[in-house]
Amino acid sequence: MNKVLNTVPKADKVETGVSNVPNIADGLTQALADTYRLMFKTHAYHWNVEGPLFHSIHVLTEGQYNDLFKAADVVAERIRALGFNAPGSYAEFVKLSSIREESAAGTLGWQDMVRQLVAGNEAVCRTARKVLKTADAAGDDPTVDLATQRLQVHEKYAWMLRSLLE
Repeated sequence: MNKVLNTVPKADKVETGVSNVPNIADGLTQALADTYRLMFKTHAYHWNVEGPLFHSIHVLTEGQYNDLFKAADVVAERIRALGFNAPGSYAEFVKLSSIREESAAGTLGWQDMVRQLVAGNEAVCRTARKVLKTADAAGDDPTVDLATQRLQVHEKYAWMLRSLLE
């Protein structure tokens, strides 16, 4: 009898000594959704930016969306390591994310694009702080480390982007 591969992901019970795992996984899921939404927005602005700072913003956003893509993978893999499923559709990301849709990228000037990217990075920071606090209270050092790293990156990105508006 041929066995068919079961490709439907399932949540496994993971016993690593971390408490409050469902709440950590929920926080990481929101962090993943925020990361993915910000990556998409950053990439769209990269394609559509115009104006006197075109080259600077184009180069800056390319580095940021590439980092965000890699970060999404790391966050999703942490969710799986905790025994939960990562969201797998853009519709789920839209529903879960604290980053809302704005005007279409092609209709915005570079200043508005940069302002929205600042706001998006700040939103990811707020989500990362919540995850960090939940994970720290639960003794989940790997998630604390991940949240700390992402928080540091997004605070830096927000600062760099704000500096363009000075």
